[in-house]
Amino acid sequence: MSKVQIDANLYERAKQAAALAGYSSVDELIATAIENELKRLGEADAERQVAEQLRGLGYIE
Repeated sequence: MSKVQIDANLYERAKQAAALAGYSSVDELIATAIENELKRLGEADAERQVAEQLRGLGYIE
């Protein structure tokens, strides 16, 4: 597993957020955040591709 270095203040904020949200660790919170962001980016890319296809077919400008 790779380790990422983050600012100490950011780590403390993440630690508090993890505890409040019920995560077992900061690592779990960060992994979930990254998974959610990657999913969001993938959905945005899919929407962009659909728009390009519709534009190519002349349905939208």
